[in-house]
Amino acid sequence: MTSVYKNLIRPDIADMAPYTPIVPFDVLSQRLNKSPENIIKLDANENPYGPSPLIYQALANETYYHIYPDPDSTALRQALSQYTGIEATNIVAGHGADELIDLIIRLFIVPDDAVINCPPTFGMYRFDTELNGGRVIDIERKADFSLDTKKIVEIVNSDSNIKILFVTSPNNPDGGVLDDACLRQLLQLPLIAVLDEAYIEFTGKSRADWVLEHENLIVLRTFSKWAGLAGLRVGYGIFSHWIISHLLKIKQPYNLNVAGTTAALASLADVSKLQENVQKIVAERGRLYQALQEFDFLEPYPSHANFILSRVIGRDAAELKATLAERGILIRYFNTPRLRDHVRISVGTPSQTSVLLEALSTL
Repeated sequence: MTSVYKNLIRPDIADMAPYTPIVPFDVLSQRLNKSPENIIKLDANENPYGPSPLIYQALANETYYHIYPDPDSTALRQALSQYTGIEATNIVAGHGADELIDLIIRLFIVPDDAVINCPPTFGMYRFDTELNGGRVIDIERKADFSLDTKKIVEIVNSDSNIKILFVTSPNNPDGGVLDDACLRQLLQLPLIAVLDEAYIEFTGKSRADWVLEHENLIVLRTFSKWAGLAGLRVGYGIFSHWIISHLLKIKQPYNLNVAGTTAALASLADVSKLQENVQKIVAERGRLYQALQEFDFLEPYPSHANFILSRVIGRDAAELKATLAERGILIRYFNTPRLRDHVRISVGTPSQTSVLLEALSTL
């Protein structure tokens, strides 16, 4: 339906492609005509073990849901300081790392400014740049999904309006990691380098402390993956003080709600248990990778995250996803030129992996 007021919408948003999120679990259940307990959900890189048992009691005991939360997330930032080894004054909590991505772009980008995006990668970098009126410069990754560092340097040296570079390590969707030498080279560029470490707990090599040495580096982290809090949206960033002094001017005062904060604090009080779950996922990732190599129609890539990307050989990747979905097994398919013959499979529990492998063996 077209409104007579359509011309009042910002032209860039009117022409903007919408972000396509994962279909909600309850909707999928109805669509597949299967109860949730009969669905194996391996399409969104969620933690199959869920959150710490401590959060349920913590949420039940919380008595201040009717009071606005601490705008500074003081208790959470202090707990994160102990977890990361970084001073609380360098940490900003967010309603998921997604909120911080948006705030970073708002802070630095004005119309005609550009952001470097390195696809295939997380789609929110493009989404938020376009939402804020910035230009997206795509520098495609190489065949092995490593960064084309040489081209990034060339582009930055030829365009003075490039303000931000987004890099994910481990990268989504391939699970590859960025090496130290490459990151150091990127940090020499006259821009803000945002290193998204959403999956870092599954590889263990964080660069959060690099922020203390490089004032143009921002490191983003999340509770969604390792702590199983995807449904509560809690993330945080490690920033230089000079950036934080301006970022806090534009942050919504009550951006992180009471429930999310309570759950995050309970998670940080149960790190050892959650790390056990992380190690289970890492072990199962190894098993899944080895097993996928046995299928002649799949070519999996080594991964340092909680998922494995596989090239599909000799058959249609979209049909493979659809066939598994009919059996209640959900995997991710990306309808993009670079990934049209690929699927991404989140690492589940051993029993979920067994069901997946049994289904693949009958195709």
